[in-house]
Amino acid sequence: MKRIVVSILITLSLFITGCSKDSDTYTPVEQDPLEELNLPDEYFNYANMPLPEHYTNNAFSPQSPFQHAATEFDNTPSNNPITNEGATLGRVLFYDKKLSANGTIACASCHKQEFGFSDPDVLSEGFDGGRTRRHSMGLTNARFYYSGKFFWDERAATLEDQVLMPFQDEVEMGLTLQQLEEIVGSQSYYPQLFEAAFGDDVITNDRISKALSQFIRSMVSTTSKYDIARSEVQSPTDNFPGFTQQENQGKTLFYLPLETSSGDRVNCSGCHVSEAFVGPIPNGPLGTTTSVTNGLDAVSTDDLGINETTNNANDIGKFKAPSLRNIAIRPPYMHDGRFATLQEVIEFYNSGIQKHMNLRPPLLGSDDNPVRLNLTQAQKDALVAFLETLTDYEMLSDEKYSDPFRN
Repeated sequence: MKRIVVSILITLSLFITGCSKDSDTYTPVEQDPLEELNLPDEYFNYANMPLPEHYTNNAFSPQSPFQHAATEFDNTPSNNPITNEGATLGRVLFYDKKLSANGTIACASCHKQEFGFSDPDVLSEGFDGGRTRRHSMGLTNARFYYSGKFFWDERAATLEDQVLMPFQDEVEMGLTLQQLEEIVGSQSYYPQLFEAAFGDDVITNDRISKALSQFIRSMVSTTSKYDIARSEVQSPTDNFPGFTQQENQGKTLFYLPLETSSGDRVNCSGCHVSEAFVGPIPNGPLGTTTSVTNGLDAVSTDDLGINETTNNANDIGKFKAPSLRNIAIRPPYMHDGRFATLQEVIEFYNSGIQKHMNLRPPLLGSDDNPVRLNLTQAQKDALVAFLETLTDYEMLSDEKYSDPFRN
């Protein structure tokens, strides 16, 4: 009986410690460094995502000279193309909470997939409970931001610059770049991922930046109700067979000129161009940015916007405009989250634009006053219905953009 008990104990010990018996030698079973991660056996497709024709061709009429194909705005640098291996590494970095001062905050903490890679809170919570200065900007279609500049105040010249800044922010993640490298280097799963992405397992901040940028640029929305219906017609201004009458009405109101109280004609698509629905293109020599002042306030006080980056007086009150893709599921709105609903945003553009010192046409009318659209309630409801067609539910639940950590 005693021998049986001893034999059972030895067997249990071998099982628990993960050892194998070869004569009198016991060898530990090696643990897969990627075991902590739920990554697919084959890479997800990030590098060669099929783009619909309405992203690659401009089908707007010549009466809309400000319109272009979305791919004309692609800000991907030649030295950092998207690869499946690089974006996979970027996905892990994006969701890794170890990459903050106390291991509680990741990039994804403020850019949640189900909210269009934004944050439902007005201001996001940092590693030590502090709050960010501005609302978290959605990341969908960041690849097609014309200027290539990032943050509401455009202080990052490129996406590669931008992705390293939150790590160093004293509120957000609280690290130095040296600490970032050290933490990444101390995790067992990163050497294999870096080798796959870059050819060897050397970990540098430059490579961290490149991988994160690849992952974010892969966040392109192509499977919304808008995209599906758009594939059935030749032009974005045609009626979409897959839309309701209200959605088509809202689309017409968005794309085609509306007559204002001053007799001017304006449209929403002038400031949300291409079918990626990104910010405006260059429209003049004023300032150093393609972004515009939208008249949120008559006077800029505690937040001067892009002026804080450029010190150019023409940039006071200007803020970067994110893509409208997934706009309906990422309230609140504006850089300070002041509007809780799309209805409030549309009412602002309908009747609430303020005469800021840098307000310019088309938001400033020929009578030198902010435009007033005088939309009916039915028209405002139709605009909301149209904007809701830009929600890409497939993207918002796609595993390749989700948290890869098992716990």
